[in-house]
Amino acid sequence: MAFDVSILKLPVLKFGSEGATVVAWQSFLLDAEFLAGVADGDFGKQTEAATISYQQRNNLTADGIVTNLTYAKALNQGLIFKLPNLSAKTLLAYLRFGEAEVKDLQAVINRVGQLNPFLKIDGDFGPASIKGLGEAYKKRDVRLREEVENSLSNITKQKLGEDLIPAMDIVNNYAKIQRFRLSGAHWIDNFPTSRLIADLTSPFRQKVEAFQKALIDAGCQVIVSATHRPKERAYLMHYAARISRQEIAPRFVPAMAGVDIEWEHYTNAGSLQGVKEMVEAYGIGGNPVALNSRHTQKLAIDWNVTWKGTINIRDANGKVVTISDPPNAALNQPLWTVGSTYGVYKLRNDPPHWSVDGY
Repeated sequence: MAFDVSILKLPVLKFGSEGATVVAWQSFLLDAEFLAGVADGDFGKQTEAATISYQQRNNLTADGIVTNLTYAKALNQGLIFKLPNLSAKTLLAYLRFGEAEVKDLQAVINRVGQLNPFLKIDGDFGPASIKGLGEAYKKRDVRLREEVENSLSNITKQKLGEDLIPAMDIVNNYAKIQRFRLSGAHWIDNFPTSRLIADLTSPFRQKVEAFQKALIDAGCQVIVSATHRPKERAYLMHYAARISRQEIAPRFVPAMAGVDIEWEHYTNAGSLQGVKEMVEAYGIGGNPVALNSRHTQKLAIDWNVTWKGTINIRDANGKVVTISDPPNAALNQPLWTVGSTYGVYKLRNDPPHWSVDGY
């Protein structure tokens, strides 16, 4: 027995092919280290050569053409999770789950995940079932795979036969993907904010560099905490705060390309807990970060500038200015004036924040 590749209706890929399935295939080859570069959706000579290498390694006909025989091998090695627009229903059909087996799986998710309320056991593995599966993984984590396999009925196990173990591996990996799509503190590791002055846009970058040099020459300690904030991170921070403040319901948050987050958990309480974890992890105190700001425009810097005693700093006009207490740039207005000569302006109500125009 084997999984039903035909259910996926995958196109034949060969030299000259283009599109989303090519991107998925290239991404798979990149992860498996058969291909170097980027997944650009263009099946060219490099992709053809990488495909031949993959086929040779896996004892397949090495012709550089991806048909169901090559797909069948690659799908079990992780390609299945890279396919565009793959629904849970299609995935389970590929694994040879019929209506009875889907109902069995839904009942198992209810028991293992201790879901409240229970999933409706209807044989239709739709959005609610997907959220329930993610919730079950959140609760059971690495224990989920074994618990689900052990809890399936003997009828389901007999139907799947020797495919039971690989099917459970795929279902478990799918559950893990759904769990980590859910909002939560783990999202702060995605789209990190840069701390590099080099990531600021020109000519603001050169202005900051000149001001930084003057600060260091004067004896200041300068610690940069943020420069460029990717727009994706701003999106996550903004809506985490707004959901936490109950200004918008999770289901109404607009999607953002490239950010595969699921704001709506299996329960409303789970949704709220997820965004509260994000707000705390980001350290934003519940205040919505602007979707478009000087940070996303690469025109701002957050830094901690301190010194001891009195310093003498040269402004952009060459004038030496004496700066004393308070020994912290967040509070020292005479230093703000020095910064302005370089074109780096302090935002009064945000202690570490300086920008191209003070906003």
